[in-house]
Amino acid sequence: MDALADLLAGVRARSAAFCRTVLEPPWALRIADGSRLALVTVTRGHAWLVPDEEREPEVGGEPGVARPVRIDEGQVAVVKGPAPHVVADEVDTPPSVVVCPGNRLTTVDGTDLTEEFLRTWSGRESPDSSVLVTGTYSVTGDVGARLLAALPAVALVRAADIASPVLDLLIAELDEPGPGQQAVLDRLLDLALVETVRTWLGGQHGDAPGWFRAQGDPVVGEALRLIHDEPGAPWTVAALAARTGVSRAAFARRFAELVGTPPMSYLADWRITVAADLLRGTDDTAEAIARTVGYANAFAFSAAFKRHRGISPRQHRAGAR
Repeated sequence: MDALADLLAGVRARSAAFCRTVLEPPWALRIADGSRLALVTVTRGHAWLVPDEEREPEVGGEPGVARPVRIDEGQVAVVKGPAPHVVADEVDTPPSVVVCPGNRLTTVDGTDLTEEFLRTWSGRESPDSSVLVTGTYSVTGDVGARLLAALPAVALVRAADIASPVLDLLIAELDEPGPGQQAVLDRLLDLALVETVRTWLGGQHGDAPGWFRAQGDPVVGEALRLIHDEPGAPWTVAALAARTGVSRAAFARRFAELVGTPPMSYLADWRITVAADLLRGTDDTAEAIARTVGYANAFAFSAAFKRHRGISPRQHRAGAR
């Protein structure tokens, strides 16, 4: 598995807040569902993503939407939360509907609208209508946080640049509901995120994270795949160099130049990231996790974890729960 696939593997749509919405101007939705990641595409008209005026500049360390961003017809945006923001026809249109946690919709004064709108908010369509397709994702753990760190507040791409018909399939599924629709939508939404993020990163060229750019290198890309496939293997610079067919010195230099960090530093950071999610999401003992991520015993693992995170594995597990 490559580095991007590993980061995306933990990001999943599960019974997602997913809808096709027809909106007549003036319209504005305040998105306050606390989701860490959302996908928004406009199939007719346009929409503005506007910072929520009531929020602080940062919420929980996450910057949220920093400035108004326009999404035109045929564009797709990946929006990073959890800070609230407004989606509107114009920057200054006040919101009339609030999207809350648990797929619940209310008016701004708290009146529940969920049953009324459910999956489609459809007024009388007109040439001025805007049509939005939106979905949210569950992003948890340290692996998911690494993906979020690679994204801006809003990552915007043209749907035409996505080398997959996934968005067309999503829209078609919403238009023609059938048995098992939620499962179909969840899986299509997962694929839509993968394709959109991959397209956005590919368009960043020199500004993309080093680990993404390096995946196309025959030497460093192979080393990254080895590290992500087998984080618990007894990797050394010499071992990785031998598996990629170059000298130790050439490998270390090339890896650092492309990824931006020495190979053993990258390996240690990835091991601790995987371990942090295992501590959060399983009941495995520290000894078992230590072996999974390549440490000789629980003592060595605990020392490494505390060196990287400033707390012990036990404290991390307790805090997560």
